[in-house]
Amino acid sequence: MEPASSIVHALKYEGWAAVANELAQRMSRLSWPRDVLDERAALIPIPLASARKRQRGYNQSALIAHGIAKRWRIPVWEDVVIRSRETSSQTRLTPEQRLDNVAGSFRIDRRPEELGGAHLIVVDDVVTTAATLNTCATVLYEAGARIISYVTFGRAHASGDRL
Repeated sequence: MEPASSIVHALKYEGWAAVANELAQRMSRLSWPRDVLDERAALIPIPLASARKRQRGYNQSALIAHGIAKRWRIPVWEDVVIRSRETSSQTRLTPEQRLDNVAGSFRIDRRPEELGGAHLIVVDDVVTTAATLNTCATVLYEAGARIISYVTFGRAHASGDRL
């Protein structure tokens, strides 16, 4: 396993919550176009299913988002998007199965006044096919967000990727 994969695995499955701040520090230094820097309104962490959050004791995407927010000086809106249903782990699913797995799994729980027309940045630890990110972005867009950007620590290989 590559070092980055090992770190994310430890964060998600071995209780290494403290490493989220280190990931956030590195992610916060990414270069962004000037318009994104000027317009970004809030960070939206990918929500975890309640059972998974109870099991881990934290949402790794929320920990990363809070670390980035501290450095970027913008808010984290953890309670805007919630999981509307449990989904199975996507680690062994094909891209098509991932889309089916997350379809309809998010909904807007709280609609802040600032959501309308906002440029939001969705935060996750790893992107594989972007099925989760895209599903979350869709509900944000339908709720009035104008632009949705993504920031992740890593990219995992999906089945069918050419290596």
